[in-house]
Amino acid sequence: MKYGKSRELFARAENIIPGGVNSPVRAFKAVGSQPVFIDHAKGCRIFDVDGNEYIDYVGSWGPLILGHSHPEVVQAVREAAGRGTSYGAPCLAEIELAEIICEAIPSIEKVRMVSSGTEATMSALRLARAFTGRNKVIKFEGCYHGHADSFLIKAGSGLLTGGVVSSPGVPEQLAQDTLVAQYNDISSVEALYKEFGSEISAVIVEPIAGNMGLVLPDPNFLHYLRKISDMYGSLLIFDEVITGFRTRFGGFQDTVGIKPDLTTLGKIIGGGLPVGAYGGRKEIMDRVAPTGDVYQAGTLSGNPLAMAAGVATLNVLRDVEWYDRLEIMTYMLTSRLKTMLEEFDLYPCINRFGSMFCIFFTEEEVNSLEKVMTSDTEQYSRIFRRLLQEGVYLPPSQFEVCFMSCAHDLIDIDQTVEIFGRALE
Repeated sequence: MKYGKSRELFARAENIIPGGVNSPVRAFKAVGSQPVFIDHAKGCRIFDVDGNEYIDYVGSWGPLILGHSHPEVVQAVREAAGRGTSYGAPCLAEIELAEIICEAIPSIEKVRMVSSGTEATMSALRLARAFTGRNKVIKFEGCYHGHADSFLIKAGSGLLTGGVVSSPGVPEQLAQDTLVAQYNDISSVEALYKEFGSEISAVIVEPIAGNMGLVLPDPNFLHYLRKISDMYGSLLIFDEVITGFRTRFGGFQDTVGIKPDLTTLGKIIGGGLPVGAYGGRKEIMDRVAPTGDVYQAGTLSGNPLAMAAGVATLNVLRDVEWYDRLEIMTYMLTSRLKTMLEEFDLYPCINRFGSMFCIFFTEEEVNSLEKVMTSDTEQYSRIFRRLLQEGVYLPPSQFEVCFMSCAHDLIDIDQTVEIFGRALE
């Protein structure tokens, strides 16, 4: 494949955009390469400016569960745009999307729309602090909840590949109020509650960790968080920005049978457009202005384009057979890849759930950040570059998740496995 136009665009971008990209992982530094610039996409395929075609397992980092340019989503956005791109005022579509969310996720009695997952988690944390009258929050090492100051303490996602455990510019006081536990380690949570229990406003967790690669929760871990947060009078926040409507129509909380006090959403509820949301029990959400005294606002919150895309996407996903299909397709792909990799004397740990998966190049079972860090990132980088040359687009970082879409079919799986084989030769 040739990448002349992408190289020219990247050089041009570096002159006017920090690092040449608008989100760090896109720079491909973690995989020792340079980014390809995308021209268009359809179904499960993306096409770069040089005309190269790829089977896409990034899916805009998760929201495109229906695939790129799904006709019902495109039509909904086209019709909405014809009526106006933004009002800064209420519209019918935001009520429709809110009703679908509250119907699907019983723990959400009221929901507030925002414009990103970061905004959702930031707002949920502010609300939790106000509701409890406490300042400290527990997060988990390697989990990523966006780039708000309170969360940039031992975070996941690009902060892992960049070798940064917290970002400069975060006030020391905020760092002191952010307590860090280890994912899947009940004892680390218990120790923090024993020392700071009366000061902890909330514990926030990705129910499936999706920003240090894919790490699944141990059977009792999430139930323990529900129990101990109740015991100490703090709130439990599920960050389902990735897992909400991705793992199941009612989110991962429906799978495990846990009702968090607050839930944050994003990705899929915007159908590929910028959107986020936070919601929970009525008594908590009624503290949000203008009903209550916790201020949060946004000109583009509930904007008609994102709302239309979200409603169209979720209406398609009401047919829950899609989730069965996605799980089967993901199982087929990962099983065949694991067999093939073993034929080349590579014995990776492949974590998967539903339509998400991650290939860790380590022979250890990966159930914690410590185990994540045993993965051979150089091996991942080498295979990533070879796959890219052959037409498969994986996340440009070992510490991100691959996503299957409803647009992938058996032919795409066959081609992916075949390309993997060539990349390993």
